Amino acid sequence: MATTRFFQTLTTLSRFGRRNSRGADADRATHQRARGGLPASRDAGFTILEILVVLTIIGLLVGLVAPAALRQLGGARTSVAKQSIERLGMVLDLYNLDVGSYPTTEQGLEALVKKPSSAANWNGPYLKTEALPLDPWNKPYIYRKPSERPAHDYDLCSNGANADAAKKDMLCNP
Repeated sequence: MATTRFFQTLTTLSRFGRRNSRGADADRATHQRARGGLPASRDAGFTILEILVVLTIIGLLVGLVAPAALRQLGGARTSVAKQSIERLGMVLDLYNLDVGSYPTTEQGLEALVKKPSSAANWNGPYLKTEALPLDPWNKPYIYRKPSERPAHDYDLCSNGANADAAKKDMLCNP
């Protein structure tokens, strides 16, 4: 309480001494600041230079962080595609155990959700949904039986990010 009164007295004395030299507007702004009121208009807000510095720093951070994040996203899609191909391979193995052979290229992966006419011991559907699975790039998987690769019964592949991928760039079943 005594401290507040002391500062009010100092403010009043300083205002009295400066009243004639600065004018009434400056005196009113000083009085408002002393009472905790609004700051003078020249003290409010940010300068254009401060805003430009902040925007430049944000731009630099985005420029450095965004490419690294996008690389991680691409790697994650490739990993998901490989895992999905392995899971579909296990489902195809179950189909093979029940029917006695893998679906033909003409039957495709649709044989996992709808019974082919030539499958006598079909015990499906082998997938939970009737929709055929898509790779992480929203393209259908490529299925071929017989395989074009040696020592494989079938080919189950994804073109990856590049829809026109060469055969060596495709992600295929191991």
